[in-house]
Amino acid sequence: MPKGSAQLTKERKTEIVNACAALYKTMSYQEITIRDIAAQTSFTRTSIYNYFQTKEEIFLALLQQEYEAWSADLQALYRAHQDCSAKAFSEQLALTVSKRECMLKLLSMNLYDIEGNSRLENLVAFKIAYAQAMEQLRDCLNKFFPQMTAADIQEFIYAFFPFLFGVYPYTTATPKQRQAMDIAQVPHADYSIYELTRSFVEKMLQ
Repeated sequence: MPKGSAQLTKERKTEIVNACAALYKTMSYQEITIRDIAAQTSFTRTSIYNYFQTKEEIFLALLQQEYEAWSADLQALYRAHQDCSAKAFSEQLALTVSKRECMLKLLSMNLYDIEGNSRLENLVAFKIAYAQAMEQLRDCLNKFFPQMTAADIQEFIYAFFPFLFGVYPYTTATPKQRQAMDIAQVPHADYSIYELTRSFVEKMLQ
């Protein structure tokens, strides 16, 4: 761990993660290197190793940041309404998910590599953020749907979180993938992350 205050360490980690996030908007996970990330920060590539040992640890921190932001949105949803119909909740939950495209992209493509090449303490910090998002969603369901039993809520969560792993590929096909589907005569429809999530949640709550 580098010398300096805890605040400086936090600020530098955030700068590194934000640089990674900016690159991930236009580059693939495989293309991005620590050298690329360092070029977007105010310090050297060597300095990055004081905070993250691997590229995967940087992406894990990015994924943790995404889950923390989603948890905040879920908490805001919980606080903003005294009650919520299934339709309204489906729409509001879908909005929170549609804002997390980076999270969904990472979940669908590189989670095993990211977790496998990260130190245990980093992985634990990420799992805590993941669990917090799950609890925030559980709180919303308990509040807005008091008729749901604990088993009902558990069933919903165990369907919804795996759904998140697959929604990005179904809504974000590359031109090459679309061409392949056309040649293979595979039918495909254009749906947004919001549309698929809203429809899935509403059906789950019926």
